[in-house]
Amino acid sequence: MKENDSMSHNGFTLIELTVVVFLIGLMLLITVPRVRDTMLTDGLESTVNYLTNTSRVLRNDAVRNQVNYVLHMDLDNHRIWTYSTDMTPEAREEMKANPFHFPEEITIQDIYCYGKDKITDGEATVTFFKKGYVQPAVLHLARGDKSFTLIINPFLSTIKTYDKYVDFQVGD
Repeated sequence: MKENDSMSHNGFTLIELTVVVFLIGLMLLITVPRVRDTMLTDGLESTVNYLTNTSRVLRNDAVRNQVNYVLHMDLDNHRIWTYSTDMTPEAREEMKANPFHFPEEITIQDIYCYGKDKITDGEATVTFFKKGYVQPAVLHLARGDKSFTLIINPFLSTIKTYDKYVDFQVGD
């Protein structure tokens, strides 16, 4: 009988262990930053991102569908909803019944729309026109002592954001 036949081969080779450690490391490299970002995400920053993305989608949909869209904001109840101007009143009410709610700690400080006074309570709207431009507006969001300013430019497809309160009138 040979000595090799009597020995047990119940272990892993160095190559197998190296491959497993490499795969575990690769999985951690991919998943840990997402988990960290999810756990440490600021409600204010995620709300700013939501508004920025919603504005981009509304502008694109307005041009693509050739219909005006409205971003409707309720400053008192901290919620927003969108609708197109060709919707029936019943469909608009349905959109209003299912709004996006801001996190509790987030407030809309004020909204300035070109040609109107600064709005600090009640409801405000920003219209996205089918020709590709938007009603100029400045939105101020806050959480505690931290503020964000969103500037919606009528002709640019991007929304400018500042991580502070920038007080100015559109068109000044």
